Amino acid sequence: MVAAAYRDRVDVLVTGSSGFIGSALFPALTAAGHRPVRALRQRSIPTGVDGIAWDPDAGVIDTASLEGIGAVVHLAGVGIGDKRWTDARKRLILESRTTGTRALADALAALQRPPAVMVSASAVGYYGSDSGEEPLDETAPPGTDFVADVCRQWEAAAAPAEVAGIRLVTIRSGVVLGRGGGILGRLLTPFKFGLGGRIGSGEQWLSWISMDDEVGAILHALRSESLRGPVNLTAPDPVRNKDFVTALASTLHRPAAIPTPLLPLKALYGAELVEGVLLASQRVLPRVLTEDGYQFQHATLNSALRALLG
Repeated sequence: MVAAAYRDRVDVLVTGSSGFIGSALFPALTAAGHRPVRALRQRSIPTGVDGIAWDPDAGVIDTASLEGIGAVVHLAGVGIGDKRWTDARKRLILESRTTGTRALADALAALQRPPAVMVSASAVGYYGSDSGEEPLDETAPPGTDFVADVCRQWEAAAAPAEVAGIRLVTIRSGVVLGRGGGILGRLLTPFKFGLGGRIGSGEQWLSWISMDDEVGAILHALRSESLRGPVNLTAPDPVRNKDFVTALASTLHRPAAIPTPLLPLKALYGAELVEGVLLASQRVLPRVLTEDGYQFQHATLNSALRALLG
């Protein structure tokens, strides 16, 4: 079954709609004229609620309710950097992405009227936690560490949708800068008290994107029929950790002279998570997105921080 062409006004199913990115995307879809529909973790949907029931842990979704959905944005998955990486936590991180993604892709592929496009989340962790100094575009190979393997399997789980003729866009997001969560949600308090500082050497690359551009790029991916496959969602100006820290402190008019101590972080989160996430270095560029004509609202870090905190 070949999916229909994308239309300007469609019903858009969103998984992970209550998460950091999903909460910003949902009203933006409405503002763009779409009818966003939530994928909800419950067996039945109350009358009057725009939702579709699914159980991503069991790989179950209300397939009948998917008929007529014009597009899908799939964002669901537990946080990678929220808790210590025990064996059970690592299994949950992987399966919360692969099981739900595979079930959703299989369900979409089986529809009589499949959506025109599926935008499925991934991350720049695909390229590995230490990819050196070379700028990375979408042609770069995957890394070999835990996060890279999660991203590789996560992306592969969406393949049945593409095989069925649905245009599949895999968004490899960088560190998203937005209000009320993400990295800024964790850093603002210590930085406001003048206690912020570089992590480790500060030389590691940080590939970031503003929430405005994360949402804008997702909307662009829904509309642009020339986009398919992996797309890096990062600003065109990656920075080193020490430069990010300096810019954030300057925006808040605070000093940033005290390096963040690693031992307490490793005691709290474990050495593997700290090395794989907090000290990870990826210099990622949005080649595909830029060549497709997307115009960034915040192409530089200072622009993004001023808009968020100025």
